[in-house]
Amino acid sequence: MFGLKQKQRQKLREQPFPEHWNKILQENVAYFHRLPAADQAELRGHIQIFLQEKKFVGCGGLEINDEIRVTIAAEACILLLHRKTDYYPTLNTIMVYPHHYYAPGNRVLPGGVVDETPQNRLGESWRRGPVILSWDDVNRSAHKHNDAHNVVFHEFAHQLDSESGNSNGAPLLPRRSMYSAWAQVLGEEYEHLISQLQHQHKTDIDAYGATNPAEFFAVISEAFFETPRPLQRRHPALYEQLALFYQQDPAQLPSE
Repeated sequence: MFGLKQKQRQKLREQPFPEHWNKILQENVAYFHRLPAADQAELRGHIQIFLQEKKFVGCGGLEINDEIRVTIAAEACILLLHRKTDYYPTLNTIMVYPHHYYAPGNRVLPGGVVDETPQNRLGESWRRGPVILSWDDVNRSAHKHNDAHNVVFHEFAHQLDSESGNSNGAPLLPRRSMYSAWAQVLGEEYEHLISQLQHQHKTDIDAYGATNPAEFFAVISEAFFETPRPLQRRHPALYEQLALFYQQDPAQLPSE
């Protein structure tokens, strides 16, 4: 069965990439222009497979079209470049709202009180469930790849994290021997971020990363692709671990 899937995927990679999809890439996905030609070709192949295997559902009155599908697929597949991948195997559906949306809250407050106040969200990722995105925010971050904020990178990093069986900031690494350094470096950086915030110091890593290790991994994944040079300069060990995991070195790509 796995061999048949691989053959089907290879056929999809080899199909001509629709010209109007290519136009969407050129116009919407700023990061695409930074990639060398070989990576652009690999990304197109990944997009063909992703769009064949994943279902898109419009929410809040949004009608799904190729611009939405191709833009989201491209950004999700940037995280897969150069890596052996099964294309987010537990994900079947991407739900897309036109704007930010409200979802039931579920925060545990001091004393054990559960706050269920609806929360304003740009996206979320469920293990063995859907990814939910705000199209306005996807579109904005796709056009602007230099502010360390990208809702697709963030939510699909959560999907990679959950492939290990738990969403705990430790995705499936290429080799078991890598987990020791991963735990040490990311653990130290996570604790440092918390300490900086507790002392009310300004941080160059988004404060949301201090929520828990899973959010820390998603936040630093955004920074890795969006602002790689500052991340490498200020957090070289952290950058190295992410480069080993993603098998990419975005700090070496040309700037826009």
